[in-house]
Amino acid sequence: MSYHTEHIRNIALAGHAGVGKTTLFEALLHAGGVIQSMGSVERGSTQSDTDPQEKARSHSIDSCIASIDRDTCHINLIDTAGYPDFRGGALAAFAAVETVAVVVNAANGIEHGTRRIMEHARLRGLARLLVVNKIDAEGVNLQALVDALREEFGSECLPVNLPAQHAGTVLDCFFHRDGGTDFSSLAQAHQHILDQVVEINESTMGAYLDAGEDALTPQQLHDAFEQCLREGHLVPICFVSARTGAGVSELLDIFDRLLPNPTEANPPPFRNAHNRQLAVEPDPDAHVIADVFKVVNDPFVGKLSIFRVWQGTVRRDSQLYIDDNRKAFKVGHLFRPNAKSHVEIDQAIPGDIAAVAKVEDIHFDAVLHDSHEEDSIHLEPLHFPQPMFGLALEPRHKGQEQKLSQALSRLAEEDPCFRVEHHKELNETVIRGLSDLHLKIMLERMRDRYGVEVITKPPRIAYRETISNSAEGHHRHKKQTGGAGQFGEVFLRVDPLERGAGFEFVDAVKGGVIPGQFLPAIEKGVRQAMEIGAVAGYPLQDLRVTVYDGKYHPVDSKEVAFVAAGKKAFLDAVAKARPIVLEPIVDVEVAIPEPSVGDVTGGLAGKRARIMGTDAKRDGELVIKAQAPLAELTDYPTELKAMTGGRGRYSLDISHYEPVPPPVQRQLSEAWKPKLDED
Repeated sequence: MSYHTEHIRNIALAGHAGVGKTTLFEALLHAGGVIQSMGSVERGSTQSDTDPQEKARSHSIDSCIASIDRDTCHINLIDTAGYPDFRGGALAAFAAVETVAVVVNAANGIEHGTRRIMEHARLRGLARLLVVNKIDAEGVNLQALVDALREEFGSECLPVNLPAQHAGTVLDCFFHRDGGTDFSSLAQAHQHILDQVVEINESTMGAYLDAGEDALTPQQLHDAFEQCLREGHLVPICFVSARTGAGVSELLDIFDRLLPNPTEANPPPFRNAHNRQLAVEPDPDAHVIADVFKVVNDPFVGKLSIFRVWQGTVRRDSQLYIDDNRKAFKVGHLFRPNAKSHVEIDQAIPGDIAAVAKVEDIHFDAVLHDSHEEDSIHLEPLHFPQPMFGLALEPRHKGQEQKLSQALSRLAEEDPCFRVEHHKELNETVIRGLSDLHLKIMLERMRDRYGVEVITKPPRIAYRETISNSAEGHHRHKKQTGGAGQFGEVFLRVDPLERGAGFEFVDAVKGGVIPGQFLPAIEKGVRQAMEIGAVAGYPLQDLRVTVYDGKYHPVDSKEVAFVAAGKKAFLDAVAKARPIVLEPIVDVEVAIPEPSVGDVTGGLAGKRARIMGTDAKRDGELVIKAQAPLAELTDYPTELKAMTGGRGRYSLDISHYEPVPPPVQRQLSEAWKPKLDED
């Protein structure tokens, strides 16, 4: 199919784990004529779950991209993982789409992942669509679910179609108003959504009030509908059963007729080197601007960098630059990712999703462009959750250190929520992820893909350090070695900042007592000390360092001298400023059978948790909401399984940092001192 940007729809399927996103992905591909028959998650035969670990666990780990060509549109569809352990790839897909279709399990209703995804999409300025799946499940009350969705996410959530009375088909209630449904009059639903849509635009509202609905053309309705989506004035609700196919063809029609194309959506949040909003237009003749939102190390084609084209046309054999690197690379082969295969194409226009292979310098979130004179530009970064779980590791077999480093680097390229830290002071490599399961999957991939096995040490929690008072520090670095010596003297002050403020470095030196060229060296020394820590070996944060006095020598003063002086002066000040250790506090949601509530709440209380509330769900299930120190939850999966007979499940989200209790700080400090002495 030959198409233009106006024909493209970019849509991510997202939502809580177990809502049926992958089955819906299969059903849409089948209804769109892409595949002859639907695969099964249970049999491991779906288009999207191709990784051996996905097949073994019967759930998605990575996002998968496929396209559907219809007579009037080209749909790029991204299936994303629902488990919070793998949300990095799911959120990364938001940088490539105009619409997020949030899938809801009709039997389970609103779950933690539903809220999280809706909020991420809203903050990104994306159109949102609620897709209620499993409408034929036993005991489902769709009217109650719609009421709950409207109460949770606002009155702008309105059905655009409704299940027919026999639940085998779905009836459109936006363009049509006649027909029977199980739980609501089609005419009433039609009127509700029509009233919501027309009020967004004065001219449409005026025509509607003057002459009624018949005065509005389909194009006027579409334009008003699209504006409502763009401005968050409408969140359509539609109904499907991915398993039986009910409502799937109708959902494709909604994608085609009602969702925004790349020319209609909110402008992408690109910024220039000065962090100012940069106008990027979906013009195929303009300079190329594309953003890399997914990196895959494919065993057959090598490193595959998947990008969304925002401006210009990427052609095979053209030259592109990466970020502000002035060295170009040639687009030798251009691919369209299509589930299990990659289709070679000649060009990619604005709105397209495409990929290039074997370009090692490309990284996640890189901006590709074709202008040597282009200023440094970047897409406003997505807000990814912080990886809080850590494991220290070393290769099981000697001589594999280099192989381990390369494997970790490859894995980190693919997952924005997987981090690798090298602690020189402790001669230690630490990996961080969103959960113990996340890290387990990454270690299995390292073993299976790269043949590297490791020995792991107990999980390291991402503690931080800060100060609770202001204090001053001083150090004179003086070293004489026969020839020219080293000299630098620094006076500085440290002040605490509010939680999450980070770090500030202030130059308050007057009279040239420290020449300006040595201030970066002092800051470098301070940052080195911040990385090492002052209490228990964890990075310092949330403080301001003000350098206000010092001395230099016209011959002996060098950068290295002021690095050392700045480092020691900073540590001197921190020691006087009542340093404290901070621990990550997480929001916990635990879904359990009602008989287990006493054991679970008691167990959480023993972990220094604060119970925030309890919600009742269907089938006698309760959801306990709490806040707890992450350090207390390292063995929680095993404990929860024992307390609930395997029926409990939980999710974590980082909330904030709090000071640890004094006994914990003493314990952490005492454990660090021997390691520091050895170093």
